[in-house]
Amino acid sequence: MNFIDIESASDDVKDKVKQTLRFKTGKFVWRVKFTAPLDPATVNSRNLYVTDQNQDILKTAIRYNSDTHEIEIEPLEAYVKDSSYTLNISKNVRSVGGQALKGDLQVQFKV
Repeated sequence: MNFIDIESASDDVKDKVKQTLRFKTGKFVWRVKFTAPLDPATVNSRNLYVTDQNQDILKTAIRYNSDTHEIEIEPLEAYVKDSSYTLNISKNVRSVGGQALKGDLQVQFKV
């Protein structure tokens, strides 16, 4: 059973978006796993953010686990039921070696 609906996703990530939610919550955490260590200076709210359907940026907490190369993006307020949001990942997120993503990534979802 899916607790969120993925409405659309950038071509590069369409087949990589997976749900592992075990119960319904309005404050689920996005986890984005990378294949290489990231430059921590590029893991910030300018490069990783969630927008609502009005393109307003939500307040989030962003954490980076350098051991697993995984970023967590957690909303500080609950998502509103039946509203659409977009997870945005900028190509400005770079690896320790300076390599950037091919382009900006977006995942549109509905709670």
